[in-house]
Amino acid sequence: MSQASRAHQIWRRLSRSPAFGPLVALLVIYGLFSALSPNTFVGWINFTTMVRQTAVVGIVAVGMTLIMIQGGIDLSVGSLVALTTVVIARSIQGGQGAFTAALCGIGVALIAGLVNGVLVVSLRITPFIVTLGTMSLARGLAKGFAHEQKIDARTTGLSDLMVLSHQQASHVFPVGVWIALAVASLAAVMLGFTRLGRHIVATGSNPATARLCGIDIARVTILVYLIAGILAGLAGVLEFSTLTVGDPTDSVGLELEVIAAVVIGGGSLSGGQGSIVGSLLGALLLTFIGTGCTHVGLPNWVQEILTGAIIIVAMGLERLRRSR
Repeated sequence: MSQASRAHQIWRRLSRSPAFGPLVALLVIYGLFSALSPNTFVGWINFTTMVRQTAVVGIVAVGMTLIMIQGGIDLSVGSLVALTTVVIARSIQGGQGAFTAALCGIGVALIAGLVNGVLVVSLRITPFIVTLGTMSLARGLAKGFAHEQKIDARTTGLSDLMVLSHQQASHVFPVGVWIALAVASLAAVMLGFTRLGRHIVATGSNPATARLCGIDIARVTILVYLIAGILAGLAGVLEFSTLTVGDPTDSVGLELEVIAAVVIGGGSLSGGQGSIVGSLLGALLLTFIGTGCTHVGLPNWVQEILTGAIIIVAMGLERLRRSR
């Protein structure tokens, strides 16, 4: 086989990957803003800042990717992140250590994810409606626990997760970013090389066929929402590290940003398709757009227009690629 034929085959495989489109878009957007604002946008410090800002969205996007591949959706993730920050701050105020407080926050999000899965399975109501209800419920609980105000907490080790100190200069990124990358790697391995991963894809692709093949759809659904809840709690830990307070009004609209990242990354709202790498690239692309607009001096409404246009174009290109 000639080198030209081999290169052509490699190119075809790459172009068929769900992450190919988001990667190209990411490079184009980065090049565009680098040309428009070379003095501030280009540079390692700004790049690491954008990566750090993407960590929370990226972790939640991993869980959302699994849910959307399974054929569902979760609108409660933003409220769960806020609820986690409130639980952590309240636990620290009560005298708990950083690790215990983080476990308490993740535990609450885990229970919420389990409730989402059980309600979707038992009530047989569309996930959109179920998680719309739990979104409001979790937000209300967060405001109730916090007495509708921010909760200050003493400084703990959690505050260092999203900060790159001089002692950690050799780590390139803060610990929180490495946690996000580790979570994404484990999820990608699970999705591509385990039985649960194959069952998630099969359930989202064709539930009737999956049931005939002996797949326990109810169990798969509950597990997926449970995992998504845990990841929302973990994202809440990183969000608390950034805020250093428990804020019941935090992460409003986060669920829409996460869904946008998954869709840009090749995910399908009808289930059966999605990419962990693509979702991370989609989340990073949204951060690049927001940061780039700020550096260029464009107003927030321009950023929203660009984001909406990219989502529509991404869905159109994905539909075109699938038809071919």
